[in-house]
Amino acid sequence: MSQNLQERITSALTRVLNPRTGSSVLAAEMVRDVALTTDGKVRLTLLLSPQDDATLVRQVRQAVEAVSGVTDVRVDVKDATERAKQGAVPPPGSAGPGQGRALPVMEAPRPPQPRAAAPTPVPYPRLGRIIAVSSGKGGVGKSTVCVNIAVSLAARGARVGILDADIYGPNIPRMMGVMEAPRVVNDRIIPLDAHGVKVMSIGFIIERDQPAIWRGPIVMKILTQFLGDVDWGDLDYLLVDMPPGTGDAQLSLVQATQVHGAIIVTTPQEVAVGDALRGAKMFQRVGVPVLGIVENMSWFECPHCGKPTALFGSGGGDRLAKELDLPLLGQIPLAPRVMEGGDTGAPVVLADARSAAAQALVKVADAVAEAMAHHGATAAAR
Repeated sequence: MSQNLQERITSALTRVLNPRTGSSVLAAEMVRDVALTTDGKVRLTLLLSPQDDATLVRQVRQAVEAVSGVTDVRVDVKDATERAKQGAVPPPGSAGPGQGRALPVMEAPRPPQPRAAAPTPVPYPRLGRIIAVSSGKGGVGKSTVCVNIAVSLAARGARVGILDADIYGPNIPRMMGVMEAPRVVNDRIIPLDAHGVKVMSIGFIIERDQPAIWRGPIVMKILTQFLGDVDWGDLDYLLVDMPPGTGDAQLSLVQATQVHGAIIVTTPQEVAVGDALRGAKMFQRVGVPVLGIVENMSWFECPHCGKPTALFGSGGGDRLAKELDLPLLGQIPLAPRVMEGGDTGAPVVLADARSAAAQALVKVADAVAEAMAHHGATAAAR
């Protein structure tokens, strides 16, 4: 690779400023392990601290992409505080120029570190009722349920937003049919709008094939930024699409703000129900009321004869709801139009409103609105 291309990349990175420090990402030693190929492919590591703006990832990528001679750019994001603790690199801003190191092949076991006090949740009254849509495992249709509930509530006249907190697999942009980067006006991120719903996702910021190898502090930073720095306006509901499981994103959300309710999505088979049980228990343990269970892919309805076939077993959602003493909010049949709508950005409640799946999802949205109204009346009476 010619020295001229290296110089052009260096020059481009010196123009990307970190608003927190006022210096460039290069001067602050945030850029590491820059690798170039003879055909113009560039790969680099960006060290991001919890206090840094996550949009720096996109700014760095776009700055390098704009350099003449660059054909492809990959930005690997690392937690700067974690790497500093491991002794891999000094924190950004503490090392002299030219001291980047190779990526570690293996990490040695570290002694447990004392835990910092959990942050105090911050109320966001303008966001209305904050509802987490979660699942114990992936592949059960959690994001599909979240999107269709949001669109159904918006169709009723409610002001609705979706916060895509599934940073490891952000599918909401595709399911809602919006893919462009959001605008920033007066230091506020403007959410995109689709089907009457305001949408914000990490998928708008990072490239589609970028793996999110982020730990707790970065996850917490992204969630708090999406809650506080996005210009949501006044909402009645903010639905938060969680990643599967009971990890950093779930804990970060309940530490960041008051979550008014959670919806647990499962499929009928026992392996999914067992994971969903743990997910529901997690929310209950941290004081978030679980509104109910949604059983997705309950049966497949033959398009020719109408006969239902339980492809994934039956009764799992009902058994889980009874075990937890929670309502079964709905059973959603498996239908090709649901899958097609998710791939094309046309939620089934709009694309095929008369279908059994759409009608079941609308009933779930109605049950969620009723549960939230009851929750608000109960809270007001206390």
